[in-house]
Amino acid sequence: MNRTARTLLAAALVLGVAAGPATATTAPAPVAATEAAGTARLEAALAGLPSADATAALVRVGGTEGTWQGVAGVHDLRTNRPADPGARFRAGSVTKVFTAAVVLQLASEGRIDLDRPARAYLPELIPAAYAAVTVRQLLDHTHGIPAPDFPGTTVEEWYENRFVVHRPRDLVRSATAKRPEFAPGERQHYLNIGYTIAGLLIERVTGERYEDVLAGRVLRPLGLRDTYSPGTDPRIAGRHNHGYQWMKQDDGTKALRDVSVWGTTDGWAAGDLISTTADLERFTRELFAGRVVRGPLLEEMFTLPPVPDFASGAPAAYSAGLSMKRLGGREVWGKTGGRWGYNAAVASTRHGERTLVYSVNSTDAKGQDMNRVAQDLMLATFGAPSPSPSPSPAPAA
Repeated sequence: MNRTARTLLAAALVLGVAAGPATATTAPAPVAATEAAGTARLEAALAGLPSADATAALVRVGGTEGTWQGVAGVHDLRTNRPADPGARFRAGSVTKVFTAAVVLQLASEGRIDLDRPARAYLPELIPAAYAAVTVRQLLDHTHGIPAPDFPGTTVEEWYENRFVVHRPRDLVRSATAKRPEFAPGERQHYLNIGYTIAGLLIERVTGERYEDVLAGRVLRPLGLRDTYSPGTDPRIAGRHNHGYQWMKQDDGTKALRDVSVWGTTDGWAAGDLISTTADLERFTRELFAGRVVRGPLLEEMFTLPPVPDFASGAPAAYSAGLSMKRLGGREVWGKTGGRWGYNAAVASTRHGERTLVYSVNSTDAKGQDMNRVAQDLMLATFGAPSPSPSPSPAPAA
């Protein structure tokens, strides 16, 4: 797309000229007044797409309290076709839920010990400085291992490097060459590196590729036919709505750039999954019902470590794979994810009374603040945050 075209598209979004159709479907069951109000809030969250914040959104609300589906925005800004409700998208850090589930499955089989040092499984990769880090600490972000180095410091520079292939072992070496951020188990710092190591640990104990283990243990048993790990392929296979990102141009102005094709090897077992709302809704329902991780180890996903957050000092908000936020007076567990052009989330009350899955084609998917459309969907589904010292939801890698 040339600069003139991008500028025109950006102007159209800001002025609301390119507004696409929005549709929604609700369950045919009788709707109570509170449920009708919730439906109105969900519809309001999708109104006006595409906008400066997002070009499309796909939403599924489920659970025993009722169901609702919505789609808004456009497939792409060139044709302005309506968004495809069955489209695949980048799920980002929602991948961590899948990876944690596989580790916990292996732990339930006695093939992984959550209290054993990760170095015992990967002695040639993890140096002595991190000898005390346990498998559980990899999953709940209390390991103290810093992030690896990546080329670039701005989205424009990262875009230029979007096809660089990052090898998991190289990422681990880059991270563990640095000093620990804190002693293992003392604080919590949400980073991808623990899940990169977890993916390598899965490969070591099974003798198979991480992608094959994930498919054999989770994707195929649950019938998640539209969910897959892309490996080194920077494209989204099959039907997908395009993702866009605001970027600076040569003249200093900002315009939208199509970022649908972008490698995700920096995320791998921490954030490379591609999926659909239908698949993620099924996964969430089965996971919370105890049919993915079976037995007492499922509670690892609903147990927050009693440590403070590394940056804010607030209570830890992340468990093994999930995070927790109090919304509408009850605990909501789930995971958000962000890749350039795409925000995604899975969320549910503990026993599945209400679930939410969304894909929002955010135009600043990895910004400091949560995307407005995504935030409105979360609050419309579960209610306003309860007063607590817990940190606000933050975008995830």
